[in-house]
Amino acid sequence: MTGCTSKKQSVKTIKIAHGLDVSHSVHKAMLVIGKELDSLSNGQMHIKIYPNQQLGTERQCLELLQAGSLDMTKVSVAVLENFTPKMKVLGLPYLFRNKHHTFEVLDGKIGKELLDATEAYWLKGLAYYDAGSRSFYTQKPINTPKDLIGLKIRVMESASAMSMVKALGGSPTPISSGELYTAIQQGVVDGAENNPPTFYLSRHYEVCKYYTLDEHTMIPDVLMASTYMWNKLSKQEQKWMQLAIQKSVAYQRTAWEKAETEALEKIKEHGVKIIYPDTSKFIEKTKNIYKLYKKDTTLNRLIHAIQK
Repeated sequence: MTGCTSKKQSVKTIKIAHGLDVSHSVHKAMLVIGKELDSLSNGQMHIKIYPNQQLGTERQCLELLQAGSLDMTKVSVAVLENFTPKMKVLGLPYLFRNKHHTFEVLDGKIGKELLDATEAYWLKGLAYYDAGSRSFYTQKPINTPKDLIGLKIRVMESASAMSMVKALGGSPTPISSGELYTAIQQGVVDGAENNPPTFYLSRHYEVCKYYTLDEHTMIPDVLMASTYMWNKLSKQEQKWMQLAIQKSVAYQRTAWEKAETEALEKIKEHGVKIIYPDTSKFIEKTKNIYKLYKKDTTLNRLIHAIQK
């Protein structure tokens, strides 16, 4: 009896929360972490996932990490920039040339520098998940930046996102993702901006029938841990966790590409018109945003390093 009790007590349960649906590639990637961790640790490490904002918004989950009340979460860089200022650089419009360039940066020295920067705030950046590119979906067609003038566009709580919408002529309106469907339905906002899978899975195609693929930002998702939890793990446990996360990243990025294609097909089936605008007009309108960061030596250095 004593042996069984001791073995049971030695099992470590890692609590992970996120705001996405269980059909999302990020949730499925977390299941991969659990499976790999169970295998690598011979059943001594286990994860419990709380999806669909069960434990709060992304911002609230980060605060729970800082307090040591939650072990891990997934957040958008747009939310993380409020906790780690360096992350603002990844929210700049048209920062990356393409997806290959994005992952070249995130998986390299700059990406590591940004993940490491979170530790000063009781957070530990572990990996980047693909969140594709963000585009506008609205109740009226957006063909050029002029069509955004006067429109209230929902954005995340991100200075970068708000600056971007303002530069394009819109009125940025931060609203929780959980309240967005109703906000669009009731006319509180005229639309929002997000990637195809999120647009589809949130069913926002029911209230917005135009999707303009201007692909203004490629803001990744970040898998985060509480430094309280991470520092309690042994070196071996940390290695198991890192190996399991690497497997999940490879899985998620492949699953994401498939999800993007499927989402665009599905929203078309639901009557959404997909618009492919001349992005050069959007790029031109957002160029001045970069001037705001010229006096910030750290962000300016990162911008030049990314765009070299």
